[in-house]
Amino acid sequence: MGTKSTFNVRESGFQEPLPDGKVRCLICPRGCVIAEGRRGFCYTRLNKGGRIYTLTYGLASSVMADTIEKKPVFHYQPGSMALSLGSLGCNLRCLHCQNWRIAHVKPAEFQDEILPPERLVELSINKRCQGIAWTYNEPTLWLEYTLEGAASAREEGLYTCYVTNGYITKPALDALGPLLDIYRVDVKGFSADFYRLLAHAKDWKAVLRAAERAKCHWEMHVEVVTNIIPGWNDDTRVLRSIARWIFSELGPETPWHVTRFIPHLKLSHLDPTPVQTLERGREIGGEEGLKFVYLGNVPGHPAQNTYCPFCGERVITRHGMGVNDLRLDGTNCAGCGGSLPITGPAKVTRRRSRLL
Repeated sequence: MGTKSTFNVRESGFQEPLPDGKVRCLICPRGCVIAEGRRGFCYTRLNKGGRIYTLTYGLASSVMADTIEKKPVFHYQPGSMALSLGSLGCNLRCLHCQNWRIAHVKPAEFQDEILPPERLVELSINKRCQGIAWTYNEPTLWLEYTLEGAASAREEGLYTCYVTNGYITKPALDALGPLLDIYRVDVKGFSADFYRLLAHAKDWKAVLRAAERAKCHWEMHVEVVTNIIPGWNDDTRVLRSIARWIFSELGPETPWHVTRFIPHLKLSHLDPTPVQTLERGREIGGEEGLKFVYLGNVPGHPAQNTYCPFCGERVITRHGMGVNDLRLDGTNCAGCGGSLPITGPAKVTRRRSRLL
């Protein structure tokens, strides 16, 4: 998959030199001040000789051909396939992280294998993918690499997608802005205390600011996910606050995925989210004016499908991670002709995700 390299370290384009050989990282809102020979909070950024270097350039821990629905993204080329890849590290430390084996590790300074960004287009075409998605761990930490890959993808007409926790600075987001089509962001809760306790994040509103800028300034396709954790963010006040923010800042047609929590890591003692809690979240979204609220991690639930907001007919039928049936005329409802906020083309998924 990769090519041999004796040097898998790249200098960061987002740093600020400070006195005494220290450097401030400008990738995420933590703004880590890193001393010589030390790493930032994410473990992927090293101060070497008074300069910050990324240790994960081209280091792919996972590469899959997935449906775009798996991200989840429901309103951008439904049924299409995306070359999906992740690396190592994260700038949050979520207590319930399902990918902690790659997100909470310290990458080695030198790696034997890299996947050059120019190979991403080749892999995508070979696997008949219509886009490239950076996912599995936080792609912001892979910024230099994803910028190069996204530029190559744009030249070949492939769409690009970030599956992100949204903890990114304005300069980093603006570097991505001209090259990124889809911004699938987690909004985990709606308070400083929640983000501090669950994810060890300091500036939780940076997540909101970045999503707003992605949608309103860069005109990216934005979809929001909230994993509803029993006893943590499942009360009506929190869910209503998130729904109101989506409505007012991102627009009523923005998809909101309320997903079922699966016990994991330090929250493995909790129960899975009751389905009725998710259904109540969907009701709250509708009450606040959102037109498309989906349930996640509940296979076969009717709220995984897309319904025309004009006539109520089901226009996209989903099961699992794919599209089973489409009742669209382009991006219009085949029944009433109403225009739907879906970026086409759409198609029925005909193959499963598979390891490359």
